[in-house]
Amino acid sequence: MNNKSEDPNLWNDAAEAQKLMRERQHLDDGITSVRAFEQQMQDAIDLIELGEEEGDAGIIKEAEDALRVLRTEAARRQVEAMLSGEADSNDTYLEVHSGAGGTESQDWANILLRMYTRWAERQGYKVELMEVHDGEEAGIKSATLLVKGHNAYGWLKTESGVHRLVRISPFDSNARRHTSFSSIWVYPVIDDSIQIDINESDCRIDTYRSSGAGGQHVNTTDSAVRITHMPSGIVVQCQQERSQHKNKAKAWDMLRARLYEAELKKREEAANAEAASKSEIGWGHQIRSYVLQPYQLVKDMRTGVASTAPDDVLDGDLNDFMEAALAHRVNGGADAVVEDLN
Repeated sequence: MNNKSEDPNLWNDAAEAQKLMRERQHLDDGITSVRAFEQQMQDAIDLIELGEEEGDAGIIKEAEDALRVLRTEAARRQVEAMLSGEADSNDTYLEVHSGAGGTESQDWANILLRMYTRWAERQGYKVELMEVHDGEEAGIKSATLLVKGHNAYGWLKTESGVHRLVRISPFDSNARRHTSFSSIWVYPVIDDSIQIDINESDCRIDTYRSSGAGGQHVNTTDSAVRITHMPSGIVVQCQQERSQHKNKAKAWDMLRARLYEAELKKREEAANAEAASKSEIGWGHQIRSYVLQPYQLVKDMRTGVASTAPDDVLDGDLNDFMEAALAHRVNGGADAVVEDLN
């Protein structure tokens, strides 16, 4: 890797050079981190030995606390070692779609959009809003995020599926409890080294006016682009740019990414003999339930992992759920026996 980075001809291909330098930096960071981890562990062991020799319980406790922190860090790194899939290190798209239920599910979709944006920001990732379709009264009908950062797809890929919310509706004057559904779909950004052939005659391209905030321009020109791939039924759309041409180019990139993700899914299903995660947005298909009333609990229906702090989860505290889902997938994807929430 170092020899390649020192090649004087490296920057003849700027894109390839940047990719190589990012990979080199990632490897350097990993090596430095492991060495620091080993040193911290040895320091803690030495402190315990010193404390035992001098009979100093305070030193021993301090060292034991440090080892507990290192144990947590070791568990996190073990999870990261699972991110070895073909596209796990890539940037990723994340789509949010509201289910049936009008304003209720559209508001829930908007809450999920914020939840994943907050999670990405916590991880130090960059987030771009590619498109959004606002709801009639509140919330959103759909939106697409682009999450940029190392292992973004690897972390988020297990979030694909239906998410269920139970709460007292803020839109119900009688303050009744409502159940809402929205779905998440995650697929990786692909680079030029991955060839995805698309027959343009199999696609329908539509233009429309952008929705949401963005100034006068988005409301007066048909700059947004939607591409429908007829053979697969996959639909992608982009309204991020003011230029229809740029939106169309990004939409083609998104379509290639969706088709690539579909192929990855086929391979995984063949290996694990598991059903596809994308299904009807409704009861019986959810991967996770978020209950705010009459009690507070978030529970993953695949792994059984739960949290009694839904406000923290909805503010982006998702790593425990993601880590368990990754381990669940690596171990073959067999669902745990988990009692659903009423």
